[in-house]
Amino acid sequence: MVLLGAHVSISGSVALSVDRAKSLGCTTFQIFTRNPRGWISKKLKREEVEEFIKKKGEAGYDVVVAHMPYLPNIASPEPLSWRRSVKSLAEELERCEMLGVNFLVCHIGSHMGRGVEKGVAQVARAVSETLTRVEAKCMILLENMAGQKNSVGSYFPQIRAILDKIGDESRVGVCLDTCHLYAAGYDVASEEGLEKTLSEFDNGVGLKTLKVLHLNDSRGKLGSHLDRHEHIGRGYIGEDGFRAIVNHKHLRGLPMILETPQDDYGGYEVDLETIRRLLSHG
Repeated sequence: MVLLGAHVSISGSVALSVDRAKSLGCTTFQIFTRNPRGWISKKLKREEVEEFIKKKGEAGYDVVVAHMPYLPNIASPEPLSWRRSVKSLAEELERCEMLGVNFLVCHIGSHMGRGVEKGVAQVARAVSETLTRVEAKCMILLENMAGQKNSVGSYFPQIRAILDKIGDESRVGVCLDTCHLYAAGYDVASEEGLEKTLSEFDNGVGLKTLKVLHLNDSRGKLGSHLDRHEHIGRGYIGEDGFRAIVNHKHLRGLPMILETPQDDYGGYEVDLETIRRLLSHG
């Protein structure tokens, strides 16, 4: 079974996310465990947690992914901001463990002008400290960035440097976002480019570290450093690019999550249908 899903809302209750994923025909799904736009999070109610776990089990969801909120920056060189970000990461990991979530995806972040080396060190410290504080089966996944100014982890050697400093790949892995790859300059829009990218990733980071794939087309051109997701087939990666991606022997078995726009063109239904069509021709 191909694990294909989308980032669904927890509005009303975290347990309702299971219903939303089911209604879309997802075989996996991703959530925020809380409001992603604030620092403060409400404690998860016991009944809510129990209902989520029960529904998830009944629906047969073996793999569920959570995503960190938007504000934390674990690459921050500023002590207060960094400390707050680490606290948020630890809290999220605890929440994921309560919910029985398998993976927690975290943007690697920004060094805020202090240099990649400083950013790499801060990320490794943040993750290491979190792993020491929180015992969890849930893995932290570092998500590649799009090459924006001051970003850390847009390129494979930087991701490898972070993992080396953390030194515990049983609890930390990687989530690759197709839009971010393309925006950073990795040409995943062609079969040849995809092979080159995956070979580079395997040699530089290791395919064994890759646990989740975010499927997003790109509004920006190759190497644009623009983190702008587009509907599958309507961006610069295009349908041919995604046909190669979702059918690739090293990727087809991974949980694949859509984070595409919800707009006048359509919602996740449209993009899930596109991916299913591309998979069926694989």
